[in-house]
Amino acid sequence: MKITYTGRQVELAPAQQKKLEARFGKIGKFLDGRREVETRVILSLERHLHRAEATINYYDHQLVGIGSNTDMFNAIADAADKLEKQAVKARTKWRDNKRTPRKAAPEVETEAATAPQAEAETEGQVYRVNHHQKRKPMTLDEALLEMEKDRDYLVYRDAETERTAVLVRRRDGNFDLIEA
Repeated sequence: MKITYTGRQVELAPAQQKKLEARFGKIGKFLDGRREVETRVILSLERHLHRAEATINYYDHQLVGIGSNTDMFNAIADAADKLEKQAVKARTKWRDNKRTPRKAAPEVETEAATAPQAEAETEGQVYRVNHHQKRKPMTLDEALLEMEKDRDYLVYRDAETERTAVLVRRRDGNFDLIEA
């Protein structure tokens, strides 16, 4: 990170300058470690009040931190704190935004599939249940009648509890009911 100090009647001690460069270096890592970021620090003195204004251009956005204190080093540290908060916020926005359209996965809307065909054709395929589809709830007896000979399971909404239930045919021909 390249830091430019500008000010009248103001000089920083080498130890203070080293601490501030480490502090602004941390902010530079937040923003982007691969490219060189330029920081401009403007120092001014009005009577006994030191003012520091730190500015960074980050992807066409200006991040500005302003601090004031009776001590010059503390004024610069306050400006760096404010700048760090803005840098973290800008970085999270940049990271969390989806900038490219994603390909939509084709949804498979099935309630049941045959076991031999499903395992042979689509091993590892995920079946999604569309909860937004408006279907009437069923009772357990209606679900048993709905299941055909070739179906191994049926997902339905229970009429009494309004919960999702799964009716599964076991290998011995009996049924298991799984309620959510």
